[in-house]
Amino acid sequence: MEEHALYAGDGEHRQHYNVTFALLASAAISYALLQSLVAPAIPDFQRELHTSVNSVSWVLTAYLLSASIATPLIGRLGDMYGKERLLVIVLVVLCLATVVSALATSLTVMLIGRIFQGAAGGVFPLSFGIIRDEFPRERVAGAVGIMAALAGVGGGAGVVLAGPIVDHGSVHDLFWVPLIPLVAATVAIHFLVPESPIRVPGRVNWTGAALMSVGLGAVLVAVSQTAVWHWLSVRTVGLFVAGAVFLVLWVRSESRSSHPLVDMRMMRIRGVWTTNTVAMLLGFGMYSSFILLPDYVETPSRVGYGFDSSVTGAGLFLLPATIAMLLVGAQTGRLERRFGSKPPLLAGALITMAAYVVLAFARTDSWEIYVAALLLGSGIGLAFASMVNLIIENVGPEETGVATGMNAVARTVGGAFGGAAVASILAETVSATGYPTDHGYTVAFAVCAIALLIGFVVGLGIPQRRPADAFAPHEVGDLRADVATGD
Repeated sequence: MEEHALYAGDGEHRQHYNVTFALLASAAISYALLQSLVAPAIPDFQRELHTSVNSVSWVLTAYLLSASIATPLIGRLGDMYGKERLLVIVLVVLCLATVVSALATSLTVMLIGRIFQGAAGGVFPLSFGIIRDEFPRERVAGAVGIMAALAGVGGGAGVVLAGPIVDHGSVHDLFWVPLIPLVAATVAIHFLVPESPIRVPGRVNWTGAALMSVGLGAVLVAVSQTAVWHWLSVRTVGLFVAGAVFLVLWVRSESRSSHPLVDMRMMRIRGVWTTNTVAMLLGFGMYSSFILLPDYVETPSRVGYGFDSSVTGAGLFLLPATIAMLLVGAQTGRLERRFGSKPPLLAGALITMAAYVVLAFARTDSWEIYVAALLLGSGIGLAFASMVNLIIENVGPEETGVATGMNAVARTVGGAFGGAAVASILAETVSATGYPTDHGYTVAFAVCAIALLIGFVVGLGIPQRRPADAFAPHEVGDLRADVATGD
């Protein structure tokens, strides 16, 4: 299949790229906040919605499933029909879904809102595409780096802010607070951000989209329910097998389609599949930290470890990570212009691994937790910012949406596995006190460190490119040659 991008609307007034970036960043961080704000408040949601512990977990699971399924599809539709147009539609849906969640008094209504909120995961690939299309070439790497880092910043900030918001209001305010900047960003983007000039003609392979949805859904449900079903139960194994079968059928359908949702030739480019593998392992580490650190510091000291922290206090332990993600992510563009995108990714993986090594062996004093959180945020900020640039460097402008969408899916799937893995490790070591043992945390932190080490080793295989050359316009066929050469 030979497709060429169409350039439309070149005579349209282009807004200054700094204005465009500020608006995209506002929308992205609002979405990221909605992803993580609810996590520390799950017990409050259980009481507010009058449901069980197992059922309330779907407040997180439904969002995760929806984001994983919708993100690459929305990225592809943006490439085809216009990134700004799709971004505004997605943000309107996100605003409406947030209102539904804020008003929900039952689990069913809450899940409807959360499913449509998660579907707005296309905010990130659409934003990356707009940046690539609109910004001066020398500014693309830095802007994409900061935007990618906002995914981690929003996640960390959500954990930090959840406590104070619930303490001074209710769980419903977890939706009202981010809705305010979200509505403002949506209106401003509609009027101020011009439509991206690059379009890709074609259709969506809806059969492939359905197969991918069922396959990813089965795998993610199995992973998210392991704490209840256990890893080797019939239901867990059965769903894993079913998901794998549907994903194989999806790859087969996409390979035979003249208009694939995800071009499998693109996924075979070495710079794409290696970066996505690293993204999965980094997601494993980041999402695990949102479970492990709050749980650890909130444990009563009478158990033999822990710091007796409240939800708000636990958030403060993660504050250095959130600040570091933003500050380090903002510097990644400068590092990439000098060294390329690969070295910052590798450095980020190593620094994140170092954070978990510290947590595995030195966590008895609060300052050790703060140091580990600082390392964690610095590593994730570096890695998240550079990995998206690595994807963009290896695909053409007409494939930016779907390629970065699949990268986000890899990160989300890795996060699901990470969260389930550490939750299972802790659950297996619960003692008579009702809390996991200190050794259980040591094992969980060590597992995360090993995952990041594997990510570093895989990252060594990513081909190095100069961003200034990689972001230059080029034809799809130029990248197809990379598949044949293994680059």
